[in-house]
Amino acid sequence: MPLDLAFARSQFPALSDDEGSWIYLDNAGGSQVLGPVADRVRDYLLTSSVQTGASYGVSALASERLYAGQLAVAELVNASRPEEIVFGPSSTVMIQTLARAITPALSPGDELVVSMIDHEANIGPWLALKAHGIVVRPWQLNRETMTLEVSDLELLMTPRTRLVVCTQTSNIFGQLIPIAAVTACAHRHGAVVCVDGVAFAPHRLVDVREWDVDYYVFSLYKVFGPHHAVLYGKYDRLLGLANLSHHFVPMDKIPGKLQPGNPNYELSYGATAIPEYLVALGERSGATAGASRRARMAAAFDAIADHESLLAERLLGWLRGRHDVRVIGPASSQRSVRVPTISFVVDGIDSERIVRAIDPLRIGIRFGDFYSRRLIEDLGLAAGHGVVRASFAHYNTLSDADRLIAGLEQAMPRTRRKRSEVPRRREPV
Repeated sequence: MPLDLAFARSQFPALSDDEGSWIYLDNAGGSQVLGPVADRVRDYLLTSSVQTGASYGVSALASERLYAGQLAVAELVNASRPEEIVFGPSSTVMIQTLARAITPALSPGDELVVSMIDHEANIGPWLALKAHGIVVRPWQLNRETMTLEVSDLELLMTPRTRLVVCTQTSNIFGQLIPIAAVTACAHRHGAVVCVDGVAFAPHRLVDVREWDVDYYVFSLYKVFGPHHAVLYGKYDRLLGLANLSHHFVPMDKIPGKLQPGNPNYELSYGATAIPEYLVALGERSGATAGASRRARMAAAFDAIADHESLLAERLLGWLRGRHDVRVIGPASSQRSVRVPTISFVVDGIDSERIVRAIDPLRIGIRFGDFYSRRLIEDLGLAAGHGVVRASFAHYNTLSDADRLIAGLEQAMPRTRRKRSEVPRRREPV
């Protein structure tokens, strides 16, 4: 059953079908926010903005609302219990938090494997552990397949490997990494896994238990929510982490020992609207009568993936028809291959120039390295201001894609090939 696009768009106040309205195609940087999310943030601030943990009624309400946020996100990712959800301001901070908390359990000579196609947030904190005598083994992009290969990971594993760190979806390539296979490989060698799911979570249903990941990080503001983020950890793993809060906070105070100063209460409560929206969307997108909430969310993401594949194909099909364009990542729009985060470069035209030509059209796209600087430099794309990136969300329309293509036609004048010129293969970089 197709996505109920009209219902989806109606839930985002920032979206408008008025002539001259903005088109948001920078969703990988941050999605638009659900109306009920904003309503709950406002309600918390105006009716229960007190410190949690006290015995009086309003404080008890504030505590209930914070806990409701944990329950909602635990449901969203299929965690075993709400205590496995740690809130914080951003994924960058949450990964730094995990690195700080895990360091005391490591010894000089222990090894980490770190994917080098990630956002810097999931590289830099781990490389910094070299100062503690930790050996960091880089898991490099496979130049033949232009993705991360589990077979390459297998070659990096040793008896001293303690942790494997990788992304589930590159915010440049948009390509899906088989996280269940990554986790299985790491666990066979006695290592744990930390996954950056920031670029994945807006497009597919997260299931930390099915994949058996040990730690999973993503940003709620990429998943239709407030500017807040989540670190999931298996309960036993979180128990073993160091206390980052006050000295009198017990080691089994989870997630409190990893949330020094407490999380943002109103944003945590605002997140309760996210799974509710997905359940409602699933009901309108093919979920069977009487289906569980989880099944309804799965139906929502199934419809989302199909719709986003159509959006991706509209742009990718046009890009594949240009002999002067290189798609950075899979040129396929298949939902089993990629999410609709599409990066490209144009021969002879700086990426910044293209994007600035689009800006006056009230279409939001972006250029740059998107904090995946090591990858952009490794691909030799830094000199041209990185890539042009258009990133769709499920609330975008084919009309949005067409307006972007029309703008790109003006910003990227076609070059005429000489008759003797042999067309280049339009392969991913």
